[in-house]
Amino acid sequence: MKRPYLHLPHLALPPWTRGLSARLLLLTIAFVMLAEVLIYLPSIARFRRDYLEVRLSNAHLAILALEATNAATVGPLLTQRLLDHAEASAIAIRAPGQGTVMLMQDRVPNPDAIVDLRDEPWYGQIGDSLRTLANDEPRTLRVIGESSKAPGVVVEVLMREAPLRRQMIGYSQRILALSIAISLITAGLVFAALQMMMVRPMRRLTDSMVAFRADPENPATAVAPSRRTDEIGVATRNLAEMQSGLLGALRQKAHLAALGEAVGKINHDLRNILSTARLVSDRLTASADPYVRKTAPVLLDAIDKAVELCSRTLEFTREEQPAPRRARFGLRDLVEEVVAGLAPAAVGTRWVNDIDPALQVVADRDQLYRVISNLARNAMEAGAGRIAIGGARGEGRIAIVVSDDGPGIAPAARERLFKAFAASTRRGGSGLGLAIAREIARAHGGDVVLQDTGPGGTRFRIELPETEADAAASSAQPLSQRAVS
Repeated sequence: MKRPYLHLPHLALPPWTRGLSARLLLLTIAFVMLAEVLIYLPSIARFRRDYLEVRLSNAHLAILALEATNAATVGPLLTQRLLDHAEASAIAIRAPGQGTVMLMQDRVPNPDAIVDLRDEPWYGQIGDSLRTLANDEPRTLRVIGESSKAPGVVVEVLMREAPLRRQMIGYSQRILALSIAISLITAGLVFAALQMMMVRPMRRLTDSMVAFRADPENPATAVAPSRRTDEIGVATRNLAEMQSGLLGALRQKAHLAALGEAVGKINHDLRNILSTARLVSDRLTASADPYVRKTAPVLLDAIDKAVELCSRTLEFTREEQPAPRRARFGLRDLVEEVVAGLAPAAVGTRWVNDIDPALQVVADRDQLYRVISNLARNAMEAGAGRIAIGGARGEGRIAIVVSDDGPGIAPAARERLFKAFAASTRRGGSGLGLAIAREIARAHGGDVVLQDTGPGGTRFRIELPETEADAAASSAQPLSQRAVS
């Protein structure tokens, strides 16, 4: 029975402009530009320092040219040409053991700021560079530094800041253009690489999840397993495995639902037919024929088993099981009721009730009766001569152990032990007893596990929360996280 699934528009993938690709492209550009800004700050400071050092070097050359001529022949025209070559208003040089040599115009402006390149820290250079770029007013700088031509010689230059600012603005524009080009190229390359390696595979995974959610019973919506060895490949393979398992579970559920619906429809008529057959079979017990009287109980037992199988199949295939109605009660009394109900059909079987009379559980009494009864009945029908039921409390859990001395469970049946219609190895068995027992125990927040089996017998353990609060918390917890050892 296929269940209709609605397509939900809000689960559709976003357009490219609002998807992961656009965000990745913008982030790449932003990060590259940020890196360029961090590189630009020391770069512009270095450019400013180099510019000033060149001015100092040119000023030193101008003074050397002055010293090579006769001071009396140096006129205003030559002085101005030397100062223009050095791009300065005044030049002064102090050498160790010598006086100061100066070259200046008639009118020297007062300096607005002093720049000493000898002890200027790196952060000071960056700050001065930013101030130069931000200040558009004409200023005069007094620049002091050692000459690169002669170590120990101090050169001072009085110069205008405007040419320096123009050069720094031009350099910044070139850096900006280069940064934009690098950002676009880098972002394009990174975007293309990540698009192929991450975005497209992730988009395929998202497409598959959206399509699978819209129609989980369609195998075509499942993702194909990937051969990649990285995290995306692992995620793809796990998603494919999960979808395959879920698809199988949905198919089984659909089959069970169809079976339950079919059994529900024929259950009434089948019960009427079996009731008529039982009435006729009851009359056979009064037959004068000894052989008929001998075979009549066998026929009655077969009819009763057919009715029981029909009822158990109908109960299991119902989509909604009743919620447990928890109450606190003594476990030993419940086990006594189970033994009393099964003992008449187990001639020669010895029952042992090892439950402490003071041990109490919080559970649905009728449902827990079914769990213990199913386990004990399986042991009885397997040919066990001794069936023992014990219980203990520990670590917030109550463990109920049902053990027998039967022949054990075959290895081939252990893998599908709790699967409906597949676990029974006994002729005429429905394979529902253990499946129903585990379903009830898990609805209580516990579980049923096979603790041990072999030629010496089999031991099943039922685990339940000790208190009602623990039961509610365990019922809401995923099965994979429940503490069942």
